[in-house]
Amino acid sequence: MAVKGCNGEAKLANGASCNKVTVVLGAQWGDEGKGKVVDMLASDADLVCRCQGGNNAGHTVVVDNKEFDFHLLPSGIINPNCKSIIGNGVVIHLPGLFEECIKNERKGLINWKQRLLISDRAHLVFDFHQQVDGLQEMEKGKKSLGTTKKGIGPTYASKATRNGLRLADLLGDFNTFKEKLFFLGTYPYVTSSNCSIGGVCTGLGLPPSTIGDVIGVVKAYTTRVGDGPFPTELKDDIGEKLQIIGHEIGVTTKRKRRCGWLDIPLLIYTSMVNGYTKICLTKLDILDDFDEVKIGFEYLLNGKKLNYYPSSLFELSSVKVNYLTLPGWKKNISSIRYFNDLPENAKKFVFTITELLEVPVKWVGVGQGRESMISVD
Repeated sequence: MAVKGCNGEAKLANGASCNKVTVVLGAQWGDEGKGKVVDMLASDADLVCRCQGGNNAGHTVVVDNKEFDFHLLPSGIINPNCKSIIGNGVVIHLPGLFEECIKNERKGLINWKQRLLISDRAHLVFDFHQQVDGLQEMEKGKKSLGTTKKGIGPTYASKATRNGLRLADLLGDFNTFKEKLFFLGTYPYVTSSNCSIGGVCTGLGLPPSTIGDVIGVVKAYTTRVGDGPFPTELKDDIGEKLQIIGHEIGVTTKRKRRCGWLDIPLLIYTSMVNGYTKICLTKLDILDDFDEVKIGFEYLLNGKKLNYYPSSLFELSSVKVNYLTLPGWKKNISSIRYFNDLPENAKKFVFTITELLEVPVKWVGVGQGRESMISVD
């Protein structure tokens, strides 16, 4: 669990100030009294957040001789001036959550509906996950793990194998939700590994305090292999031209990559998640022969600008994109080795990306070799 505190100031990727967070971790095998500590710290906090696990957890907090039991709810929710967040890493059994809220409301938990926020990217625990949990434990016999049989492990397994369902699926089109539920459609068209900044800590055992610069590598246009929503995709001659000039064929799959213009809303979201401090822009030379180049700078849904990146595939498939159109430079830049020697229109393209992302572009790639990586002073 993480509690927002006032023990220092940090900078977001876009330069805005934010308070650092205070993190409470159990240092043994559980049952250390984390809930009590979170409740104590939350009395002076604006936000209290839960980042992982499910209703297999159990925290008892006593306030004014009233005993509150929490399983999914962050323990700091008792503080009436504190908002509580259930994050995307938590797996949620909705009937259990409703039961927990009502039970604690009867004990004196006030205004929880106004103060509880839940990520729509959090995965849902279904009854069949709990049944699978119980059957797996039964099958192990004397070698069972002693799980709580709340379905937490099987739900995370569904998440890793990409056939789980998230809260966003339930909030979207219900017919699509039923189709996914009964015919196990996959939700993200990505790898199951942890490719964000958090994966650095878990994959190497590094504490977050050791991380300095976070460099986001950005192609001068956008590509992807396989299925999935692609708002800036070009299904015309321009997309084919990008694919051919850029040699956009998957190294592993040997499939042609789908190509489209640069997608800024996507990059703003990944920058928010990872905290980029610098950008390395690659394959700028692929755009050499275009009369004009475009940058998708905002999404529209039903004619209205979106101020968030959609977690629902239904929403993401429905967005329209507004573009900035910039003049091309119509010059071979592959032999250029200094940023100031780039054509003005190429430099303008780079500066526009920096302006839109509010993260500095520090390197620009104009070819395949290491010597083709230009430093931006």
